[in-house]
Amino acid sequence: MEYVLPTHYFHVVFTIPHELGALALRNRKPIFDLLFSSAARTLLELGQDEHRLGAQLGVTAVLHTWTRDLRFHPHVHCIVTGGGLAPQGDRWISSRQKYLFPVRVLSALFRGKFLDGLARAYERGELDLGGACAELANPEVFGCLKDTLYRKDWVVYAKRPFAGPEQVFKYLGQYTHRVGISNHRLVSFDTRGVCFRTKNGKQVTVAPPEFIRRFLLHVLPEGFVKVRHYGLLASSNVHTKLAEARRHLEANDKPALASPPQQTWQEQHLALTGVDLATCPRCSGPMVSHPLDYRSSHAAAAPSSSPPLMDTS
Repeated sequence: MEYVLPTHYFHVVFTIPHELGALALRNRKPIFDLLFSSAARTLLELGQDEHRLGAQLGVTAVLHTWTRDLRFHPHVHCIVTGGGLAPQGDRWISSRQKYLFPVRVLSALFRGKFLDGLARAYERGELDLGGACAELANPEVFGCLKDTLYRKDWVVYAKRPFAGPEQVFKYLGQYTHRVGISNHRLVSFDTRGVCFRTKNGKQVTVAPPEFIRRFLLHVLPEGFVKVRHYGLLASSNVHTKLAEARRHLEANDKPALASPPQQTWQEQHLALTGVDLATCPRCSGPMVSHPLDYRSSHAAAAPSSSPPLMDTS
């Protein structure tokens, strides 16, 4: 992809607590939008912090809503550049190869941004509080939920960093448009139900109605965009800041000019005189050198130093 920079990348996953599951199911679009924005703002804010990196990162976020057994579990996978463009745009600032930001700092900042946005949506009446969420219509109940969530450690973890742009290509190709379950994970469908693979070689079997229910949990709202770009990769920056970042990275990676190889004396002779000593002047074939036995050739060519025999008869 043209948006992938020639640098190392990190893989960071942001997850919301299970206490928000019912609210997220009933308010998919606003909760998913808030999940995206909170995760991206967390990364970009820490990236711009002069005490950490002091640069603008590039972030691609991908929404997943499932576990391996198809339960509802909203989380975003963020592919983050290993460094960013300096505020003045005059250089690329690289991060360490195996470390981006402390996980605890990521978790606390993400939690604060998400809950602040959730409280604002609640106050503006933007959340559907019917059905299983009816109790949350009471501000005191909602306040208790918010206090409980503030006391929790939210799950943010950094997966193994991408080895390079090639792995980013592979990840984007395989996972950005994946659905809750793929055909190769289906094992059987019989009177017992639907059997499919989960993880670590395990399998689970559920009744057909339950399988269909779990599968439909992961149907996104109509027109919802599940892959989003931020920072250097935002649409307003791809032709300006992203291009500038690429220019700096490619300039840094440009190899030093190699010194020309030394010419042989035959090549020097050809350049000076135009006569190719490596080509036979008769047959135009390549000249072949053979090892010379100096003693045998000298003996054959040189005259004898002893006087001639005289005929005494």
